[in-house]
Amino acid sequence: MEVLLTGASGFLGKHILASTEFTDSSIRAVYRFGSKSEEHLNRYFVDNIDAHTNWLPALKNIDCVIHCAARVHVMSDTKSDPLNAYRQVNTEGTVNLAEQAMRCGVKRFIFISTIKVNGEETGVTPYKASDIANPSDPYGISKYEAEQALLELARRSTMEVVIIRPPLIYGPGVKANFAALAKIVNKGFPLPFGSVIKNKRSMVGITNLVSLIKECTTNKKAANQVFLVSDEVDLSTADFVTNIARALEKKTRLFPVPPWLFKLLGVITGKGQVVSRICGSLQVDIEHTKQTLDWKPVQSVEEGFKEALSKFK
Repeated sequence: MEVLLTGASGFLGKHILASTEFTDSSIRAVYRFGSKSEEHLNRYFVDNIDAHTNWLPALKNIDCVIHCAARVHVMSDTKSDPLNAYRQVNTEGTVNLAEQAMRCGVKRFIFISTIKVNGEETGVTPYKASDIANPSDPYGISKYEAEQALLELARRSTMEVVIIRPPLIYGPGVKANFAALAKIVNKGFPLPFGSVIKNKRSMVGITNLVSLIKECTTNKKAANQVFLVSDEVDLSTADFVTNIARALEKKTRLFPVPPWLFKLLGVITGKGQVVSRICGSLQVDIEHTKQTLDWKPVQSVEEGFKEALSKFK
């Protein structure tokens, strides 16, 4: 199978290129000009990803596109019009690539979306792929608009579309909050999450996500479906830190601060989004994914954390 992989220099793209899952595929890796790449790879370079990008040379003889490239989510976007900035890449850029892929005879287009299409926080019931979408920030909105355009494209063409909405992704080389917490735990500093034990958050290890993406390249039942993915074990914030400590072979150092105090501080400081991630729940139900594809996570949470944090020791 000939695969075009966008976002090859990103966290997910690097792991797809390194994975043994894709040894039976020939991957053409797309990089932005100026980004680091392996010279031995089949590479294609683009400047910007937007409505005007020319993908035709890259799409020659391609069977499947895995579209990972995106303008990624940041907590405090400094753009004067962040929604437009996200749309240029995540919506217009995606639709442009998909339309050219359709014209080039690509059989399947896999779009890496985000659980933020479903929303920011769950109550009693985990999110399902069939739920009414409820994105609330520019990143989630731009991804949802891309999803809708892709599914419409699939309805009027023979190209199949697969949409995957991951929650927090972790693995070797991960940055952001996961890496920041790991550094604190590794240094033995205590954290104030001892009382944050009732929330539940889904996440997915990179090995499990890559496994699902590979399954979606060939499984006929994946066509024109939306899939949620996770490790299938949801963790409270206290559990999350405990698992990090366990993987690092460090003592868990947690002291109790009541969740209501976190929420009050969030209101006072204007950091409500941060507090929501600490104290709130975001769970996903992957039964549809498992049943439709006859797939299940290939790696446990414990194994995933050990793999992700092996270089911290």
